[in-house]
Order: sequence, then structure tokens, then C-alpha cells
Amino acid sequence: MTWHLPAGTSAAGPYVVDVTPEGAGWGHAALRVLELPPGGGHTFDTGDSEWIVLPLAGACTVASADDFGHETFELHGRDSVFAAVSDFAYVPRDARATVSSTAGGRFALTGARCTRRLPARHGPASAVPVELRGTGSCSRQVNNFGAAGVFECDRLIAVEVLTPGGNWSSYPPHKHDEHRAGEESVLEEIYYFEFAGHDGTPGLGYQRVSPSGHGRGTDVLAEVRGGDVVLIPDGWHGPSVAAPGHAMYYLNVMAGPDPERAWLISDHPDHAWIRGTWPGQPVDPRLPLYTAPTPTQSPSQSPSSSASSE
Repeated sequence: MTWHLPAGTSAAGPYVVDVTPEGAGWGHAALRVLELPPGGGHTFDTGDSEWIVLPLAGACTVASADDFGHETFELHGRDSVFAAVSDFAYVPRDARATVSSTAGGRFALTGARCTRRLPARHGPASAVPVELRGTGSCSRQVNNFGAAGVFECDRLIAVEVLTPGGNWSSYPPHKHDEHRAGEESVLEEIYYFEFAGHDGTPGLGYQRVSPSGHGRGTDVLAEVRGGDVVLIPDGWHGPSVAAPGHAMYYLNVMAGPDPERAWLISDHPDHAWIRGTWPGQPVDPRLPLYTAPTPTQSPSQSPSSSASSE
């Protein structure tokens, strides 16, 4: 199995990224990235999975129809993942969904096989908790739009991570590949990457996944670029390294078989000590790249720091 999927290699049909549980060889997590031209639209059946439609660049309308009714959500979206927090739409299993966009754009469909049918809902950008995690060269920003305890799903967990150029994310390396009650949960994970370019030069980064002694012995050391995907069925994952001068974005999609929807991790014993150094260092001053808008703001009006030039 190839765990690093360079841009274009996982494309299928209308999707520039199409990672299914069957294709990944696991049971739950899925990711699609849909690019629509101006005036374009796409309809799909949700099947046995719940989905969150998240604008990466652009605005869209999301319609959900099933035996329980019809809902339509207008998503304001954003110019890019480096510009603002986005609103999103949740579409339940056993429904028919349509994503359409007047101006066109790029939209992530984060999915997970599930058993419960929850109602279709809109997630406002103003309700997304923006967390600054780590300090010093480990500083990063986490947009917890679909985190456990933030937005209700049956199985799906999804967050966005933004890392200033030169910093390390997903560090210390951690894992979630065995069930230990109250300590660690079993979660399959997908990383989808985008990078801020500079003067027309695309960005890049590096992703490490190392065997933990559980599962398939996943072992990855990959140079990642915009549109790349890394699949993590098991193992210690991290660091995710942003090349100097290029801010890195990744979308994390997680789901698993545990009865409780929770993100419980174990740090790599060789590197867990690094957390103890964080209180003595300042957070990277380039963060936050932006904050969530207030309920009266549109995402494009969200205040941002000097990091927006990253």
C-alpha cells in the first residue's frame, strides 16, 4: 500500500482527491476534494457515511435531501485556507447532497462511515475554536471546526492545522492506533496539504510516520506539496515540517471503530519531554494567522495578524 499520494494520484471522477475506506484499506475515514468551475455543481449520495462540506477556496451552496426533509445552506467560505476560518455544512448519511458554486472554488468533503443519522446542519465560522498549540518552533494554529466536543458527529473528527514556515507540527510524534480506555483511541487519519507560495514558487514540507509496533508498521518519510495526501492507518505520526518561507496547511480527517468519539493520543516516549519546554517559550509571533470572525462579521472580515503575509 502507498501511504503518500502525490497530487493527482488519488483523483477519480469529479474529485481531485478521492480517498475512500475501500481504497485506503480501512474501515471508516474518507476525504474528497471537489473543484468546481463558475456555475458548476455536483450531486452525490452520502450512503453509509456522514460528511462535512468545508470550503477551501470559494463560496458554495450545499443542499441535503432525504426522507426526513430538505435543507439548503449558503456557505460564505473564504479566499483560501490561509485567509480565514470558514463556515461549513454537515450532511447526514442516507441523503443526497448537492454542492454548487456561482463563482467556483475548491471544497473538501470530509467523511466517515457511521451508524447514527444526525440532522443536516450549518456550522458558522464564528463558532469555530481557534487554538494556538505549542510554543517556539513548535507553534501552530488549529481550527477545531469538527473536533470532538465542538461539533456533533457520529464518527467523524476533522480539524485544520496551520504552521508558519520553518516550524514543526504534529510534534512530539504521537499515535492513536490501540484502544486503551481513557488514554488512547483507535483512529484512522488522513492528512491533506496545501502551502503558501512565494513569488510564484510553490511551497513544500515533510511528513514522517514511523512504526509503533501496532497495525501495519506504517513507515513514511515524504516530501509533501500542495494537493498531496498522506494516509495514516497506524504508527507514530510527526513531525510535519514546513519549509522556511512557506506556511503549511493540512486538513486532518479522523474516524475509527471505538464506541466513544474522542481524540486520545499517546506521545512518543523518546520525544514527549518536549512538551515540558513549551511553558518557557513564547508562541511564534506570526500566530494566529487569523481568528474566527465575530457573529456580525463575514469570514473575509476576520481580523488577521502580520502572519497573513507568510
